[in-house]
Amino acid sequence: MSRILITSALPYINGIKHLGTLAGSMLPADVYARFQRSRGRETLYICATDEHGTPTELAAAAAGVDPATFCAEAHRVQHDLGRRFGLSWDHFGRSSSPQNHRLTQRFAQQLWEAGFIEERVTQQVYSRADRRFLPDRYVIGICPHCGYEAARGDQCENCTRVLDPADLLHPRSAVSGSTEIEIRDSKHLFLRQSLFSDKLRAWIGEKRDRWPLLVTSIALKWLDEGLQDRGITRDLEWGVPVNAFEWGANPDGALPDIEGLAGKVFYVWFDAPIEYIAATWEWAEAQALEAGKAPAPDAAWERWWRAPEAADVTYVEFMGKDNVPFHTVGFPCTLIGLNETRSATGAWTPSSNAPWKLVDELKGFNWLDYYGGKFSTSQQRGVFMDHALELLPPDYWRWWLTANTPETSDATFTWEQFQVQVNADLADVLGNFVNRILKFCENRFEGVVPSGGEDGPLEIKLHADVLAKLRELTEHLEGREFRKAAAAVRQLWVLGNQYLTEAAPWTALKTDPERAAVGVRTGLNLVALFARVCEPFIPFAAETIALSVGEAFPCRWPDQTGEGLLTALPPGRPVKAPDVLFRKIEDSQVAEWRERFGGPEGG
Repeated sequence: MSRILITSALPYINGIKHLGTLAGSMLPADVYARFQRSRGRETLYICATDEHGTPTELAAAAAGVDPATFCAEAHRVQHDLGRRFGLSWDHFGRSSSPQNHRLTQRFAQQLWEAGFIEERVTQQVYSRADRRFLPDRYVIGICPHCGYEAARGDQCENCTRVLDPADLLHPRSAVSGSTEIEIRDSKHLFLRQSLFSDKLRAWIGEKRDRWPLLVTSIALKWLDEGLQDRGITRDLEWGVPVNAFEWGANPDGALPDIEGLAGKVFYVWFDAPIEYIAATWEWAEAQALEAGKAPAPDAAWERWWRAPEAADVTYVEFMGKDNVPFHTVGFPCTLIGLNETRSATGAWTPSSNAPWKLVDELKGFNWLDYYGGKFSTSQQRGVFMDHALELLPPDYWRWWLTANTPETSDATFTWEQFQVQVNADLADVLGNFVNRILKFCENRFEGVVPSGGEDGPLEIKLHADVLAKLRELTEHLEGREFRKAAAAVRQLWVLGNQYLTEAAPWTALKTDPERAAVGVRTGLNLVALFARVCEPFIPFAAETIALSVGEAFPCRWPDQTGEGLLTALPPGRPVKAPDVLFRKIEDSQVAEWRERFGGPEGG
């Protein structure tokens, strides 16, 4: 694992994201990226806004601006919120970027030339009331498989079956609610996914023991139901245009017949995953521009995505379970098709014959709900990223969301549980330890790391216990087991508090100053250790803790051999207690927030 490529599901451009979105993709990806960087591994964390599709067109119209203007401002807002939450993206791109337009069109051209894309006349839903074709997700009706009454035309959220709008019973427009809809013929391009069914099943089979059961079960369900060819174009204005690119010639020199596709764009689920690659290209361009060397050579970004340069890259994706099918079926089909056509499509880049990299590790998450129900903007129910930061610093949210990551089942946010856990873990265990030992050092040891004395049985046992727990924590983070990792970090904090209680340097100082010095010095080294292991989880507090004992930040992950584990701070180094790290959440605040954001009764 010499290089780590990380992507998290692209947040949609329309609206501020709620805590569930943060918990199910971007935050665990950030925890993992910070951990890998702290281990000294070359790490690239890529994300972007997903900007195309009907919701964008409608939101822009409601705001009285064109989609490009709307997306530019919404991207700025989402980027700002992510940074304020401490999300350490190396690049936060945009699916509307020139790079993604070029890649999407080029990929489609290559797949077309290889016969993996074909034209078909389909029946599309047209709303007479809205005077427009309706994209799949803007047709709502009854699912023919499970009877769910609010199934979308692309997928039923209840049973996760992939649908076509024509499958729905009693369909209606999600835009106007009108049932005055009709089916009209419309020509579109289809990716022939069915051709890759066997290869896809074999590829997923190779991952079965490494991926979460949630991920493989969803992927295999799609395959077991029969992999269908997928339409990759839509009747929209905002998106990557189908006809804007001069499609390459067939072997006989004739251009493909694409009449009837004028004005259509590629389906968002075709171009959005390609943005992972395009955003890496955007990152390389930004790096080159900063160095005064733009434009960036293709090799600068292809080294992450194409063999042989990417042979030493481990590619890890993070996403909620609703995104799993498109990343285990749709996007892999695109890349498998491209890899099978690479020798026949002609030169494009110096490494045009190199295959594109498919994901190595895919971490899927269940839902985080709010008092057992969904987060809802329209019903003013639940906490969204902007409001969360109005209430409390980001580390409160980062800690609780990581400690309660919905990995094996759905998780529920309640204000009462949030209050209890944050107060206990952050204020009582970590914050109390750091402030207690540092203030004591300031008051009784002149604010410097004391010298003198030798480790005794208590310190020897502590070293062994801490090293065992550190190795456990490291294993959990390497395996992307975030709940277990958070529990291991908390147990390290508990070990520190137990040690101080037993060593009791404030008592030893009266009769054995050297013994007290050992206790304080060990306690201060625990503070330094906590800064290092806390950085992936609560980076803002970790920086404050590190600086309080004179350590550099960002921190290096502790050595797994145990060398220097509790002796990193040299005697004589000045230390200074920080302000209170975590103030407790009061009952009055919980009552106020429940009233504002809703509680179990939905108020």
